[in-house]
Amino acid sequence: MEIYDAMSTLRAVRRLRPDPIAGDVLERILTAATWAPTGGNMQPWRIVVVTDAEKKQRLEDLYRPHWESYLPGYEKKIAGAPDSVRKPAKRAMEAGTYLATHMHEVPLIAVFCYNPGIMTITDSDLDRPSVVGGGSVYPAVQNFLLACRNEGLGCVLTTLLCYEEAEVKPMLGLPGDWYICAHVPVGYPVKGGHGPISRNSLEKMVSYNKWAE
Repeated sequence: MEIYDAMSTLRAVRRLRPDPIAGDVLERILTAATWAPTGGNMQPWRIVVVTDAEKKQRLEDLYRPHWESYLPGYEKKIAGAPDSVRKPAKRAMEAGTYLATHMHEVPLIAVFCYNPGIMTITDSDLDRPSVVGGGSVYPAVQNFLLACRNEGLGCVLTTLLCYEEAEVKPMLGLPGDWYICAHVPVGYPVKGGHGPISRNSLEKMVSYNKWAE
């Protein structure tokens, strides 16, 4: 698959089958993550691949209440939106609820971890939320997602388990200076899975030489 095709058809796929993923496929998608750029090539991230049934169930149990708490606010946010926005958002919510109640069935959950102590976070002292550190972590997540797309696997980037870091860290044996930043359930799609995506236009998102309203 061409890289532009993968980028333009990578969807958040939340309805996943329990079918196993072959070892060579798993190795390829994990290897793709390791090719991601990081500041100073420090590679301050790791992946814990969760395949154990009890741990997957526990991750689902921790995840589900946060998803259920998130839903009402999102439903309120889209209530007055036009059908072109509200209908796909409703489908996404339904798929999200499916994931929240079937996560234990997916063949694997990739938990991405990071160590801020080996990162140069240049905006950490600014009077605004810090985001620079993510530049040495989330490119690996994106590489992983694109590799899943290339292999015909469904996947979705989620972060709600960060709320439960105090329990997830010891469950997965993370050292004290490592933290979680994402978890990605992976499996073959129940239905079509990936396909054309809807995004803002280039004109809306990009300007030259100065900010454009």
